[in-house]
Amino acid sequence: MPKATSQTFTRPHAASVRPAKPKQHGESSAAGAGGGKNHLFNTERFGQHILTNPLANLKPTDVVLEVGPGTGNLTVRILPATRKVVAVEMDPRMAAEVQKRVLGTPQQKKLELIIGDFVKADLPYFDVCISNTPYQISSPIVFRLLSHRPLIRTAVLMFQREFALRLVATPGSKMWCRLAANVQLYARVEHIMKVGKGNFRPPPQVESSVVRLSPRDPPPPVRFEEFDGLNRVLFTRMNKTVRANFQAKGVKEMLESNYRTWCAEQGVIIPDELDFKAKVETILIEAGHAESRAAKMDVDDLLNLLAAFNEAGM
Repeated sequence: MPKATSQTFTRPHAASVRPAKPKQHGESSAAGAGGGKNHLFNTERFGQHILTNPLANLKPTDVVLEVGPGTGNLTVRILPATRKVVAVEMDPRMAAEVQKRVLGTPQQKKLELIIGDFVKADLPYFDVCISNTPYQISSPIVFRLLSHRPLIRTAVLMFQREFALRLVATPGSKMWCRLAANVQLYARVEHIMKVGKGNFRPPPQVESSVVRLSPRDPPPPVRFEEFDGLNRVLFTRMNKTVRANFQAKGVKEMLESNYRTWCAEQGVIIPDELDFKAKVETILIEAGHAESRAAKMDVDDLLNLLAAFNEAGM
């Protein structure tokens, strides 16, 4: 993974130029992707609730990763409750504001600031992640956290309401999608609370929600690329049958190419008369999912179908 063009400091920021004022309206751009804006959260109303509610379950020995601390309103509440806070902020001016909040206090030594793009940064060890997530990196932050090793205990993340509802969606619901299936394979996801746009400064155009993400430990022994590849086929037309999706243009050719590659690696001879379309049909029928629809298939159904293709070398 490429390294972030970042700077880490745990001592007061010694700038060679006079400190710049924070962005207008308190904008923060903690996580790259073009340096998008992040609306400041009203911690006076909800911040303490996040910390005292069992949803975070913070321990005095925890190292907490905070993505997009803004001016540090939530950071200064987390510090007394934990061993250390690692805050990742894209904007050096915002990072300086956070550092200024703890100068000369016992919390100063417990704060580490990383200036850079969260998606690209080399992350240290941490137990819990708390983030008022910039909307434009919602998906990257979720999968970055799920792929982090060692596994974290939990993450409490604020997202745009629609994205949050997609994360927690269940099979058969309107919001069930490839994103939900991929995330729920690797983590338990819970919707914790709704947060109105009036709780931000400046108010965003959309409502928000807080979700809790708890990675499954141990993680399932499934290659994400394979599981996501299957879901790409199925969820492109999720209300169509599985059989119909595998008959879509390009799918048969892709599977046959994968199969021939696998046979070459395993030393398996492919019969000249192989009817690949019939082979795929047999796999779908024997797995019991030829007439299933992705819109109603749960994670176990998807894993069952993936296992059937894996057994056949695809």
